[in-house]
Amino acid sequence: MSSDLPNLDHHLINATVAGSAEGQPPRILLLYGSTRQRSFSRLLVEEAARLLEHFGAETRIFNPSGLPLPDDAPSDHPKVQELLELMQWSEGQVWCSPERHGAMSAVFKAQIDWVPLAIGAIRPTQGKTLAVMQVSGGSQSFNAVNQMRVLGRWMRMFTIPNQSSVPKAFLEFDGQDRMKPSALYDRVVDVMEELVRFTLLLRGRPDLVDRYSERKETAEALSKRVNQATI
Repeated sequence: MSSDLPNLDHHLINATVAGSAEGQPPRILLLYGSTRQRSFSRLLVEEAARLLEHFGAETRIFNPSGLPLPDDAPSDHPKVQELLELMQWSEGQVWCSPERHGAMSAVFKAQIDWVPLAIGAIRPTQGKTLAVMQVSGGSQSFNAVNQMRVLGRWMRMFTIPNQSSVPKAFLEFDGQDRMKPSALYDRVVDVMEELVRFTLLLRGRPDLVDRYSERKETAEALSKRVNQATI
């Protein structure tokens, strides 16, 4: 593993992060927002996955190629089902989009728009941790990560404080598609380390997303069913 992360100073990694993930690895889903052959959002996600695995997490990356536009195919489409299964599998997520026309890409937004607010009685994203990153072709910007933060709140996720924005991404990866050593790389390390820490901290705490309004709605629905059954 160390040889796969040549730009990481292993002596400076917080030992409590890697050690606390032993036993039951945090399950992290990574999404990216481009289907280009050499997608820099995908390359950044792959670099993030290597770091997460070094910190003891289990990772899965969803490939958006072939995912239909929202509502342009039935929900049992294989790519839609793959995405929904990964959403339910994950404890935490990493979202990475290129910035296009000052916003997250349509490819990225389509992935989130396929996720219903509820599957049965279960909200597939509620209470999960989230880290956001973006890549840009020009100067540094934060439009996409800011939008993804709003989107994460809407999906009832715990978005961690740190984030990564990589400007001129075409300069930040070498011929082997690995991220070059830089302060930008160090920030990605920061974000992944923090994501693992928060995911472990929130693990087993369903009370943090247990809402009065939802308990009331559930109780009223149960009472209605009971009354109908006794008629």
